[in-house]
Amino acid sequence: MSRALLLELYDAALRAVDGRARTAAWLRDHPPAAPVHVIAVGKAAAAMLQGAIDVLGEGVQSAFMVTKHGHDDPALAADSRVQCLSAGHPVPDADSFAAGSALIDYIAGLPAAAEVLVLLSGGASSLIEAPVGGMSQRDIARATGFLLANGWEIGDMNRLRKRWSRLKGGGVAELLGGRRVEVLLISDVPGDDPAMIGSGPLWPGVHTVDLPELPEWLAERLPAARGTNAPPPPHHLIATNADACAAALASATARNVVAHPLVGTLDGDVLATAERIAAHLANAPDGVHVWGGEATVRLPENPGRGGRNQQLALALARRIAGRDDLIVLAAGTDGTDGPGFDAGALVDGGSVARGEVEGLSVDAALQAADAGSFLAASGDLINTGPTGTNVMDMVIAIKGPGGRCT
Repeated sequence: MSRALLLELYDAALRAVDGRARTAAWLRDHPPAAPVHVIAVGKAAAAMLQGAIDVLGEGVQSAFMVTKHGHDDPALAADSRVQCLSAGHPVPDADSFAAGSALIDYIAGLPAAAEVLVLLSGGASSLIEAPVGGMSQRDIARATGFLLANGWEIGDMNRLRKRWSRLKGGGVAELLGGRRVEVLLISDVPGDDPAMIGSGPLWPGVHTVDLPELPEWLAERLPAARGTNAPPPPHHLIATNADACAAALASATARNVVAHPLVGTLDGDVLATAERIAAHLANAPDGVHVWGGEATVRLPENPGRGGRNQQLALALARRIAGRDDLIVLAAGTDGTDGPGFDAGALVDGGSVARGEVEGLSVDAALQAADAGSFLAASGDLINTGPTGTNVMDMVIAIKGPGGRCT
């Protein structure tokens, strides 16, 4: 079994959906007819903007970029054409509201005939905020915490966010008015729906809520239904989770390793997802198996270290404990998992024993949403730093002696 091989497959997946490379490739094939002003928002904003500058050079007249704290790019900050901001994720912070206000001002200052290129990636929902109605900054932070703690699916979360935001659900498109706009998307949502990526800032719609039950305080503060059915500007998907999964499988095949077609997605409760993956692997043939998507996790009142991928990895480690024919990686493609700096974890049949030697309990860690502490003790955490992309999560498993073809 090779942990190094598994990391190589993960790296191949990330390179296939790299924001800089994918943006540059699209623009080489579809060069704009005139110089452009660029708006880049999301965890991959810096990489996507670099890709645009790589191809367009001086054809980028100005740029406005907002990314997650810690995902900044010093080279962009040094470019006099670029206004660089960072903000909070997954919960909006004061910088998210400042970034929303700054974006409104930036758009207001654009020429009426400006050509605008929008580069949008996951994370944008929390990075720019400008509320409407009775929602305050504190209300939105509290509501976001509620959604995260209760394991809401990303689509439901983004439908709700559109109700309280001046920028989401086509709000940015409305601010841009009659300017010519093209939107490039790196998708972090199931189904790759442009209306859901970043809560659809350039995808108009009439935004109502038919969702799980809301707490009374939130239902009372939510603005009434809002929005229009104006046609959206052109949107182009340039990287998806399916691309990343396909690249991992292709990389395995190129290394003479058996690669099996996708058998399912990551969705629903993270512990149930772990059970489903473990059951599949128990009877699966040797080789590489891949899942992509985004599971959900319900958090206790005071969660510990780690995010949904670490929780998934530890739950899988519990199921494969003692086996010498399985090794599994569960990680976010953006390089972060939850509020910390780890991307996920890579576990094997000895992970549980290594953690228990340090006096830790798998069951207690999972119950406390503290998988990261256990996985740090077992030596199984993965830390990549910002990856320049964000196409949800991946699980890559190798069964057998490396899955090598004979």
